[in-house]
Amino acid sequence: MAQRLIVIGGDAAGMSAASQARRRRDRGDLEIVVFERGHFTSYSACGIPYWISGLVPGPEALIARDPETFRTEYAMDVRMRHEVTAIDLERREVVARDLKGGGEVRERFDDLMYATGAVPVKPSWAITDAGGVFGMQTLDDGAALRDWLDADPQPRRAVVVGGGYIGVEIAEALIQRGLSVTLVEAGEQPMSTVDSDMGELVAEAMRGLGITIRGSLPVSGLEERDGRVSAVVTAEGPIPTDVVVMGLGVRPNTALAEAAGLPLGPTGAIRVDRRMRVPGHPGVWAAGDCVETLHRVSGLPVHVPLGTHANKQGRVAGINIGGGYATFTGVIGTAVTKVCDLEVGRTGLRERDATAAGFEFVSVIAESTNRAGYYPGARPMTVKLIAERPSGRLLGAQIVGWSEAAKRIDSLAVALWNGMTVDDMTQLDLGYAPPYAPVWDPVLIAARKAVDALAALDR
Repeated sequence: MAQRLIVIGGDAAGMSAASQARRRRDRGDLEIVVFERGHFTSYSACGIPYWISGLVPGPEALIARDPETFRTEYAMDVRMRHEVTAIDLERREVVARDLKGGGEVRERFDDLMYATGAVPVKPSWAITDAGGVFGMQTLDDGAALRDWLDADPQPRRAVVVGGGYIGVEIAEALIQRGLSVTLVEAGEQPMSTVDSDMGELVAEAMRGLGITIRGSLPVSGLEERDGRVSAVVTAEGPIPTDVVVMGLGVRPNTALAEAAGLPLGPTGAIRVDRRMRVPGHPGVWAAGDCVETLHRVSGLPVHVPLGTHANKQGRVAGINIGGGYATFTGVIGTAVTKVCDLEVGRTGLRERDATAAGFEFVSVIAESTNRAGYYPGARPMTVKLIAERPSGRLLGAQIVGWSEAAKRIDSLAVALWNGMTVDDMTQLDLGYAPPYAPVWDPVLIAARKAVDALAALDR
């Protein structure tokens, strides 16, 4: 009898694992059954804001492989609109409910791939039957918001609650759709993934787009009229709106794992080893937004839900399930986004992360331009570096600027990954041509400034 792999979750981590396992073991050796509660497999949730804005024409453009492709080309039994409701580790079975046709199935497994992702943070005040209130986690969420925006009466005002990546990107998308947009943030300003001095640059750009930012203002409730949301309630009074989008972040989707007795770490996500195995449970694997991993700089467990990590972790799990050997060695939290033409990149630790991890450090900010100053289109770029004291080892970096800004974070991520010091970085052989950089690249200018700051402290 062929071994059986059950995969819970049909997006990045789950389907990467299933695909890698299939490449190494044919159908006669390994049977693969995938349960996915949604309508889509292997899609880019990160692309949803660009579909909302109209930049991407439709959801099909965001789907890497549809269920039928996995069935026919990868010989997988992909069961859409099936939600796994229980895991029986002793009997090595899962129980799944058919959300479309009704009924329940129980399927055995030899290996189990847990890839349920994350779920949006949704406070109690946001639980409502009123129309016009949306999360933004799946393609189904994006489709629901698109339908609402296109329906009569068409919304004119929007409130985005939360200023993380999704909140900022959706706010821009709604502005591009012609709505009046207010972003409400409990913190001082949006983009808490960067330090406040860099976040203020993002907030300034958002205001320039016409987005109203209400910082330091928690939301406490919603008002509705005729079955539709009509206002967001705050301590400073209600904010009228026709649509609300929640951007309060996500938490690991671990309820099923916890009920089955799988171990959770200090972040609330599933603990796994470097091969993506769940400790103490042979044949049980987990990957993606539901697991925690090692931060290579702080040495602490972290939950960093990004599609890049999910795909890599799923690939590692699938190679191991298929009989190979692979490891996932951790993350440094590299991410990029944009607000209109303003680009934002970050990697490693922020100042508050470095403090929490017990580092002594210096931080510097360098102002430069994205191109040679005399070249047409030269625009400002701000680079922030955080370096350990006294070693000078790079701990983190942030960039805010215009074109050619965000992807510069990749050179800093490579330096961080390899434990370089800011002194090492001053000698980096980076590409130069007037259309792409000044003769002294902004990264090099920031590294020199960090070296000088360290030297001044050690005099």
